Amino acid sequence: MLDFMGRLRTALTGSPDAPLVLLGNFEVEEEWARDEPGLPRVAFTAGSAVVHRMDAFTLLLAGKNDHVVLKAAPDPDHLGYLEELGLDLPRVHTVSGGDPGQTVTRDALADPALQETLRALGPDARIVPHGTSVRDDPALQETLRALGPDARIVPHGTSVREEELSGLTGLPLGTPPAALCKAVNSKVYSRAVAEATGLRQATGWSCGNLTELDAAFEEARFLLRVGRRVVVKDAFGVSGKGISVLADERRLDTLRRMIDRRAARSGDDRVVLVVEEWVDKTADLNYQFTLGRDGSVHFDFVKEAITEDGVHKGHRFPARLTTLQLDAVRHAVEVLGRRLAADGYFGVVGVDAMTDPQGGLYPVVEINARHNMSTYQARLQERFLGPGSHALARHYPVRLRTPLAFGRLRTLLGELLFTGSGSGLLVGNFATVNAAATEDGTPYEGRLHGLLIGDSPRSLERTDEAITARLAALGQEDGA
Repeated sequence: MLDFMGRLRTALTGSPDAPLVLLGNFEVEEEWARDEPGLPRVAFTAGSAVVHRMDAFTLLLAGKNDHVVLKAAPDPDHLGYLEELGLDLPRVHTVSGGDPGQTVTRDALADPALQETLRALGPDARIVPHGTSVRDDPALQETLRALGPDARIVPHGTSVREEELSGLTGLPLGTPPAALCKAVNSKVYSRAVAEATGLRQATGWSCGNLTELDAAFEEARFLLRVGRRVVVKDAFGVSGKGISVLADERRLDTLRRMIDRRAARSGDDRVVLVVEEWVDKTADLNYQFTLGRDGSVHFDFVKEAITEDGVHKGHRFPARLTTLQLDAVRHAVEVLGRRLAADGYFGVVGVDAMTDPQGGLYPVVEINARHNMSTYQARLQERFLGPGSHALARHYPVRLRTPLAFGRLRTLLGELLFTGSGSGLLVGNFATVNAAATEDGTPYEGRLHGLLIGDSPRSLERTDEAITARLAALGQEDGA
């Protein structure tokens, strides 16, 4: 039976051994949202340096025959730590002169030397000069054998930028086209699919223009008058951005006027918004399945998502679900899998869901046509979590003045660092710790991403508290 990466390679390429070129273009939603009139705002920004260094999560997916493209070279001691854990690491390619404020894909598009390196991994490297006989040239035969199958670009999510990189390098994408990925990732699509398949969702309305928005706001006004709240969402919002929760008609009217002013300036009456009733929930969930090119569906996992003000903070697993709730998740996987396959999608599908106070399930809050944070934990789960194990994926804020080396962090954590068995923190991404470092010693805040592993929820809490205390002491020691 194939492991997660074997299933994913097969789903994307048809072969469990195909080499991948992984790109961690986090917040690809910003590319999808360009020129799409969602909620009024200044603009979609390029994101923070810390978020873009989440590209290093790709090291946790890639194997020894794969390649990853990173914005900067990883800390060698962190790479050594991952090797100590038994992970087969890929070949790492770094961009030249990258911009901390943009995705690794945009960096790669500005780096001709890197493009040439990637070109050697694809079909162009197999072009044999005219008149050359492969049959009569043993050395050439050996060279072609050594190259192996063509590599494919597999990004965190596919936009027109990744298609552009594919065109420049000659490396095919191992994903559906950008237009399809964007369409599936829209919250408008999620509502349409849930309605068409009969899956439960909050009362709501999708809006493509001002007329539809007027109708939705009138329905929302009724909900507000009876004491309910409503939420207005960007179709391509992510990580708490592009969402507005309204508790009274005054705020609803203010938002409508802002949208009207924008439409008047642009001469465009389009909107890409979803208006929904804000429903009571007990827990946020995230589940994932892998959809093959042949339409095959494999349920990967379900986790309890940890959010704060709509912003993702981590995952707890196993999720605390009843048998009925788990059965409902599995049913949704089969239903959604058939529909997405019919629409031509394949690859990783992540779905946000919620449980309600009565024990029911909202199985489709939104569909993510990209990798999810939990995707990058899949290999770690398979390798290190046995029966009875509990895990908490989270990140810790780290406030510093000077860059922190992994070796120093390792000494600081001591027995709290996971080293392959027992309990502790498995450090999955160290690049985000120093991503915002300054040359003048100005205090900066990074993130330490890891996977807490223990034998009970209480053991995770104890380790979490101890790590939090040590990192706080580190910040004070550093004068930050």
